[in-house]
Amino acid sequence: MTLLDSALMNAARPKPRGWFKLARAFLLISLSAAAAGEDVGWPQFRGPRGQGVSAGTDLPVAWSPGQNVVWKTPLPGPGASSPVVFGDRVFLTCYTGYAVPGEPAGDLSALRRHLLCLNRADGKLLWQQDVPAVQPEQVRVREHGYASSTPLVDADQVYVFFGKSGVFAFGHDGRERWRADVGSQTHGWGSAASPLAYRDLVIVNAAVESESLVALNRATGREVWRAAGIKESWNTPILVPVAGGKAELVVAILGKILGLDPETGDRLWSCETGIGWYMVPSLVNDGEVVFCIGGRTGGSLAVRAGGRGDVTLSHRLWTLPKGSNVSSPHLPCRAPLLASRESGHRVLRRGFDRPAGL
Repeated sequence: MTLLDSALMNAARPKPRGWFKLARAFLLISLSAAAAGEDVGWPQFRGPRGQGVSAGTDLPVAWSPGQNVVWKTPLPGPGASSPVVFGDRVFLTCYTGYAVPGEPAGDLSALRRHLLCLNRADGKLLWQQDVPAVQPEQVRVREHGYASSTPLVDADQVYVFFGKSGVFAFGHDGRERWRADVGSQTHGWGSAASPLAYRDLVIVNAAVESESLVALNRATGREVWRAAGIKESWNTPILVPVAGGKAELVVAILGKILGLDPETGDRLWSCETGIGWYMVPSLVNDGEVVFCIGGRTGGSLAVRAGGRGDVTLSHRLWTLPKGSNVSSPHLPCRAPLLASRESGHRVLRRGFDRPAGL
């Protein structure tokens, strides 16, 4: 088991009521240490391929106040995003000014989101960028607050998605390079999806803000394409390799999994999930086979990418009636591990295993 396997298992367990308050107190170096085994660092939500698995070995799998903690740093406010790592720097987001747990509610107009850059070696704050919220913001966001999207980092810039306030790019020196508007709607569950990179694009799931996927030019922030019809979707899309050395952009929405061309945003295929209501867990893949869980009603399925049109009958491999409402799965050993508040951890090996010959 890698450090990230253990960290994700611990993070997915049901949290006590005070856990969100702890997020503002300290940043532990666990994810930074996990990235030590990755030549490319830990540049985005759930790691280099968005799968939640690290290639690092011989790493710690347990933490306590006196065990395997390299440093701790106070943060200006809480946040539900994950840190990302590039070289000797760690980037993460948080918020202040309004609806901070344990403090008076405050004035919505005072809401600020923050991007922090820390030194990976000692946790020292190198710089901080403060972004006032575009108003009117959502008056109440349940459970996770106003900083849930994990940053994306490359050799040139750091990208953050702050809901209706927009997508921002900052240089590694902290200077703002550009900002882009991807929609103006809000939701009681807030925004949660994180940006991902594909060639010269930054792709954002703006289902909350505009019911769309939006691709922006990494260098300029210019909108390159927009795909509509992305409803009830809080998950971060993944890139799935298919025949011919190509990739498909895959995302789960209400009732369907969609495969799109990441170059153009054109919809290539769709597969019925049989899962009701919203889709929060991110997808994982083993080659062309995509695994999906989610929905308040629960459910799981696997579908093979690379099809065209409605592939429910031709490419859907199996379905199961159980799943996870929020926690994302990962593939430690060809059998996705999932977690739910109701049933704790569960490895569904029979049925989750990739069928022979695929």
